[in-house]
Amino acid sequence: MIEWRQNSPKWVQIAEVLKQRIADGTYPVDSALPSQHQLVAEFGIANGTARKVLTRLKEQGVAYTVPGLGTFVAAADRPAEG
Repeated sequence: MIEWRQNSPKWVQIAEVLKQRIADGTYPVDSALPSQHQLVAEFGIANGTARKVLTRLKEQGVAYTVPGLGTFVAAADRPAEG
């Protein structure tokens, strides 16, 4: 379980955890990231917070969504959604 920092929103901290997992190869390029439901279960957060985490990763160009399939790790050269 994560130790929450008081000076940073949970969704920012979880996004950082997922980016670290991407960097260390836990989630390679084009692999599925945890779903909202899985994030809720793992981190004990609300659905809205989980949605915000995935949105943040997409905005930063770290992830992309395939409708009906989920959110996946983007290649470093993939443009951010906007």
